[in-house]
Amino acid sequence: MLKYGDRVIATARKPEQLDDLVAQYPDTVKAIRLDVTQPQSIREAVDAAIATFGRIDVLVNNAGYGLIGALEEVSDEQIRRNFDTILFGFVNMKRAVLPIMWQQQSGHIINMSAIAGFSNELGFSIYGGAKFALEGVSEAVYGEVRPLGIKVTIVESGPFRADFIGRSLDRAEHSMEAYQGTVGKFLQFLNQIEGTQPGDPDKASQAIIQVVNAENPPLRLVLGKYAYSKFRQKIASLTKELDEWEAIAANTDFESTEASH
Repeated sequence: MLKYGDRVIATARKPEQLDDLVAQYPDTVKAIRLDVTQPQSIREAVDAAIATFGRIDVLVNNAGYGLIGALEEVSDEQIRRNFDTILFGFVNMKRAVLPIMWQQQSGHIINMSAIAGFSNELGFSIYGGAKFALEGVSEAVYGEVRPLGIKVTIVESGPFRADFIGRSLDRAEHSMEAYQGTVGKFLQFLNQIEGTQPGDPDKASQAIIQVVNAENPPLRLVLGKYAYSKFRQKIASLTKELDEWEAIAANTDFESTEASH
């Protein structure tokens, strides 16, 4: 976006990590400290953004990190920290920015999910669960804010060549032999593709920019062939299961009741 002259508030818990970006675009980038798990930090970052550029046209909710481990392998603290970052941090960011956007009568919120937020992986019960919740919130907000001139898009990506598997992947504190054939295999897969993921971050960025500039952007943007394959497999599985059980499961209404939707 900076290449096209847009102005950016770049946030990080350690804003000095953004020094190179600021040096490259000193007039259009401002680095601000932001920890989405701290409400005061969110308020200060949003206030600083408005003080600097006067408005917020696009919010990219990208805070998060992976957590791999079977449900009973991860600790209570790991679960809470993951949900605090991915779900509650995202919710609080939206709640802080929405009043600004509806006063502007415009804005676009980009919520970075993952294909695990639609079709989860073994070992991602907590990480994928937090992303599922993010998507559920986004679906409702999408309809709530459309009349106010605000757009919402969920980005569901597959494996991209970023630092997710390395620096951004937390691991269960305890390993149990019972899950080596399931969670253990998925962890092996992640380790094997580290550095060779098929997704190109630059192309993903371009796709997101096209969505931001679109008159009628999608609710969901699925990125990468891996994610598309997983998405279609999930849809096919859901359809098959619905069809197989429809005669029993759909026939549970009172005889005189008609569907209201």
